[in-house]
Amino acid sequence: MNGDRKMPPLERQQFIVSVLKEATSPVSGRDLANKTKVSRQVIVQDISVLKAKNEPIVSTSQGYIYLDKQKENAPFRKVIVCKHGPEQTLDELYTIVDHGVTVKDVIVEHAVYGKLTAPIGVSSRKEADAFYHRIKETNAPYLLTLTKGIHQHTLEADSMDKIEAACSALKKAGFCI
Repeated sequence: MNGDRKMPPLERQQFIVSVLKEATSPVSGRDLANKTKVSRQVIVQDISVLKAKNEPIVSTSQGYIYLDKQKENAPFRKVIVCKHGPEQTLDELYTIVDHGVTVKDVIVEHAVYGKLTAPIGVSSRKEADAFYHRIKETNAPYLLTLTKGIHQHTLEADSMDKIEAACSALKKAGFCI
């Protein structure tokens, strides 16, 4: 990017895809906005356009990621049902990631909207802390508050043994239904 010139939309969208493909961790909308000399809202619109063009971009609490189809098919997955209050969220995430398992998303069944799914993409204590602090600093409610603490998570790991160990630890801690 040269000087303070704004990138034209098509060029900017191609740039976003290339940055996300090369990234080894989520890239925030703010970072993309700074690199392309536009507002974060313009980046949000660009991401929507790219998703409409079937680019496999996922929004997480840490930023945007480009799904690698090979990685997407590699992990073992399991959906679990949990119940706890917001104050126990960090302990729940630690319990899962300490077993080498990634929390892909959180899912709640809303009375009006039906199934609501939000990507989380937390696979370490550092990422769990970042998620927790982002919720706190924005004062955003946890989705589980919509369902009296009942929610689901899609768990991913490189072996089913790790997922089962995490599930056992969650049951022992009283998080799983």
